[in-house]
Amino acid sequence: MTLSDDSLAVILNTSGSTGKPKRVGLTHAQLANSAHHIATSQHLTNQDATMVVMPMFHVNAQVIAMLSTRLSGGKLVVAEKFSASKFWEAVADHQVTWVSIVPTIVQMLQQNERARTAFTRRQADVQLKYVRSASFSLPAEQLAAFQDQYGIPVIEGYGMTEAASLIALNPFDAPKPGTVGLPVATEIALLVDNQVTDELNQTGEILLRGDHVITDYVDPKPSAFHDGWLRTGDLGRFDDDGYLKIVGRIKDIISRGGEKVAPAAIEATLRQLDFVADVVVVGTPDTLYGEAVTAVVIPTITDLTEAEMTTKLLEYASTQLSQPARPTQVFFVADYPRNPTGKVIRPQLAATIGK
Repeated sequence: MTLSDDSLAVILNTSGSTGKPKRVGLTHAQLANSAHHIATSQHLTNQDATMVVMPMFHVNAQVIAMLSTRLSGGKLVVAEKFSASKFWEAVADHQVTWVSIVPTIVQMLQQNERARTAFTRRQADVQLKYVRSASFSLPAEQLAAFQDQYGIPVIEGYGMTEAASLIALNPFDAPKPGTVGLPVATEIALLVDNQVTDELNQTGEILLRGDHVITDYVDPKPSAFHDGWLRTGDLGRFDDDGYLKIVGRIKDIISRGGEKVAPAAIEATLRQLDFVADVVVVGTPDTLYGEAVTAVVIPTITDLTEAEMTTKLLEYASTQLSQPARPTQVFFVADYPRNPTGKVIRPQLAATIGK
C-alpha cells in the first residue's frame, strides 16, 4: 500500500456528549497542518516543555500536546494519569512551560487542598507560563479565580476532533475572557436562517473550513455539511472585535412554550450565586409547555437547605432572566454524568432528572 499526505492516518471517535459518537478519519496532512498551526499560534520552540494529562485516545493529547511539541522540538512529559495532588510537583520537576487542560481540571486544581499546598511549596520552581483550556466553555469567574490563586494565565481556545483539535485561540497579548478567541488558520462562518455569514453580533451555527478540517466522516454524513462547510452543531457569534463566543449547542436548545432558550446563558447567570459551585440547565418534559427549564445544581458547602437555595435561585432568576429562560425546576446533585474528557452528558442527565 502506498501512503500519501492524503492517506488516512487515524480514526477517532468524537467525544459523544450527545451520546452518539461519530467516527472521524484524519489524514496525515490534516494532522501535520493542525500541529504546525498550533505550534505557530502558541509560539512554541525547542525551549518549551509540555505535560500530557489528557487521555491519550483524545485528539487534544495527540495533536495539541504531542504532535505540536514534536514539530517544535520541545520536551514532552507524559503523565500516567491526571492527579491534582501530584500536578504541581510534576510541573516543577520537569520544568513544564505550558499544558493543555479542560475546565474540569481547572476546577480540581482549585479545590484540591493537596494541590494548593504543593503549589505553595514548589512555587519557586514552577516555570509554567500558561495553561490552555478547551473542550468546553470555562466560566469567566472560574477563570479569574484560577488566575488569582496561581498567578498563571488561562488561554481559552476552541477545537474539535473534526478539525484535528484546532479552530480558535485567544491571543496571548489580548485575551478576552468569555470568548474562545480569534480563528487560527481556520475559516469560520455562521449559518443564520440557512445563509452563510460572517457578520458581527449575529448568532448562528458555527461553520468551518480549512486544511485541517474533515470534508466527510468515515461513515458519510451529508447532513453534517453545508455547501462545503462543516457544521459544528455549536451556536456562536462574533463580537465587535471579531472574537468568537460559544453560545451553546443546537441540540441543547430548550423549547419552552414556543420560545427557544439557550442553556449556556442561563448557566452563566446562575453561577453568580455564591452557593452554586456549578449548574447545568437541561430541558425536561412538560405536558403544557413542551419542555421545562430545569436547573441541576452542584452546591458549594453551605448552611442553606435545598429549599432555601431553590427559593434564592428562583428569586434571582426572576430579576436577571427573561420569562422563558427562568428555571421552573431545580435539582441538587453531587456530580453530573460525564464522558472521559469531562464533558457533561446532557441527554443522560436530562433523562435521569426527568424520571
